[in-house]
Amino acid sequence: MVRTASTMLPLGTAAPDFQLPDVVTGATVSRDSLGGKALLVMFICRHCPYVKHVMGELVRLGQDYQNRPVSIVAISANDADNYPDDAPGKLRDLAMTSGFTFPLCYDESQAVAKAYTAACTPDFFLFDQHRQLVYRGQLDDSRPSNDYPPDGKDLRQAMEAVLADQPVSQAQKPGIGCNIKWKPGNAPTYFGANA
Repeated sequence: MVRTASTMLPLGTAAPDFQLPDVVTGATVSRDSLGGKALLVMFICRHCPYVKHVMGELVRLGQDYQNRPVSIVAISANDADNYPDDAPGKLRDLAMTSGFTFPLCYDESQAVAKAYTAACTPDFFLFDQHRQLVYRGQLDDSRPSNDYPPDGKDLRQAMEAVLADQPVSQAQKPGIGCNIKWKPGNAPTYFGANA
């Protein structure tokens, strides 16, 4: 595990398109198939202790926003050959046992993770109705190493601002998590050396 911070993609960046399989249904999920006033793209995986720490809050987020004009999609891009816990079948088990109300997709080529400059799990990207980036960074101040309970405060405040047609605060903190497990020789230049 390499403790890694999110890249903090520039605010205002357009949401990169993607077409990825949902590990539960097999259906193709794309940026344009997800409607709503807000789009939340989360990069997660199954084995990372940072993701495990906030899993309950990710499930609550899905439940709390499922009947509101927010689309949520989770994407796992880890190298499943070297990290078999993050293979599609195991991801399917995670989505089903956790009760995800949002699709969990597998980015086998890692091209979508690169397009979003995802660096860690979890990594969050919130876009407004025009699919312009308004928030990226941490879920909240909780970490596996501190006593703060995961409550999604930072991300939830940004989501509520978008839904209320209010500006999102630009005081945003990078997320921290495990580095995305890039395939050998596939680490993007923004990330640096392959890990």
